[in-house]
Order: sequence, then C-alpha cells, then structure tokens
Amino acid sequence: MRKKGAVSVALVTPYGATKSDYFAVSADRKLDSTQRLVPGNVGHDRVQQGNAAESIGESIRIWYQLSPGDFERINVDLEIRDDVFYLTPLGVKYVNRSKTTVIPRVDRPLTFTSTYASPFWIEQMVYVNKREPGIVGWALAEICRVVKDHLPPSRLAHIQEPDLLRASGPLKHLGVILGGYVGKGYDCATEFRFRNLPAYLVPVEIKRDSAGFVYQQKKYGKAELSRAVVLCAIHKHKQMPLHIDVIELGALCAHSQKFPASGRV
Repeated sequence: MRKKGAVSVALVTPYGATKSDYFAVSADRKLDSTQRLVPGNVGHDRVQQGNAAESIGESIRIWYQLSPGDFERINVDLEIRDDVFYLTPLGVKYVNRSKTTVIPRVDRPLTFTSTYASPFWIEQMVYVNKREPGIVGWALAEICRVVKDHLPPSRLAHIQEPDLLRASGPLKHLGVILGGYVGKGYDCATEFRFRNLPAYLVPVEIKRDSAGFVYQQKKYGKAELSRAVVLCAIHKHKQMPLHIDVIELGALCAHSQKFPASGRV
C-alpha cells in the first residue's frame, strides 16, 4: 500500500469475502471527489468510502446486524491476497461503552461436507425449519434423491455434472438460489440468503467430485476475488484453497436423519 497509495478492500461478511467500493489508503494519499488518488496529509492509514453507499463501519453494522450507536473503534484482521486487502471485523467498541462487542468468526462459513459442517449452515437449517417445520427434512430428502444417481452403487451410467442442478429446488428452500448454468468462467452466479442477513452473491462451480476443481483455483480476471463455492456430489479435494467453500450434497443427504421430512409431494 505504501507503494501504490491505495488498495482495494474486500469486506469479509458472515458468508465470506465480498467485493466492495472501499479502499485502504496510505497516510500520505487520499481519494478526491472524483475518486482519483492524490497527495494527502491525514497522517495515518485508513479505509475510505470510495463509491460505496455507506461508511465501512455502517456496512459492518448491516452485515453483522450490530445494534445502533456510534463506533469509537473497529478491531479488524487484514489479509493481503491478490493485491486486495481482505478486511475481517473482529469487534467494535461503541462510544460511551466500556466493553468491546466481539464479532464471532466462523471458519469456512458456507462449507458443508462430511468432515466439516459450518455452524453458519447448521444455524440456517434450524432457522428455516423453525419458520416452516418439516421443510428442511423434505429438502434434504430431495437432495438424497438427486445425489444417489451420482454415487455408487446406484450411479447412473454417463450422468453429467450439470445433473446436480436438479437439487436447485430443495437448495432454494435452504437459502441457496442457484443462477443459470453458463458453462463459461464459473458455472453459476448464486445468491445465498441465510437467516435475516443481507443477500450474498458468489460464483458457484458444479463438480461431481470436488477434486476436479483445479484450474479455477486461480481467479477469473483481475476484477474478481479468489472467492467461490464448489457444489459437488462428493468431496475428495485434499487441499481446497483459502476462501473456497464446498457444499457436498452427499453430506447434506446424510444430515437428513436430523430433520424429519414434511408430507409435501
């Protein structure tokens, strides 16, 4: 940042990192009214709003549903990846309050596999099932129906990866709204809506086996974050890159025993 003067900021939300219009700006620079980088003398590094609709503090409040009040200090963790500052809020200190409010940090928030189920996912399923009892069990049973055609011993001959999109209906009930399958770049632009949080947009790659996620490990284009979700029938990838989540349909199917299904057809 000292050399460039300003670096793009990716805000890490409860769902994971998202692109933003914020910039981390060095002490001797500033963004003018036309968002050009010009000399400045503020005396400290900071995050400037750029073209964002609200301040970084207000954006953090919205994403993490923090209570009203002026922030005196925001504690953050910074990670530099692909020339972008990934900013993770860790806590906020309100004006006239003695204690710092800690912001929970969830590892791999959108991951659900046979070896790791994110608490964020579990909370979402409990939330959905309370609002509509039985719907989670029904959705997971439907996912079981789809995934069995991709796994031994019932795997269908010549079945293709896009067939996994048959799970889009039940996944929508769980808060995952898959976009159209485009087959160029990442497969589906997808919207996640968990609990009553703002919607989160992220590219999704469809793989029968997550081990096939190879070339996508490098982001598409300089304007894109190295952030995606792999939707697969089975998860055998040994070292999934940072900021790549995995939804293993087989693992969701196995979780169906914890949610009795409704009687819908």
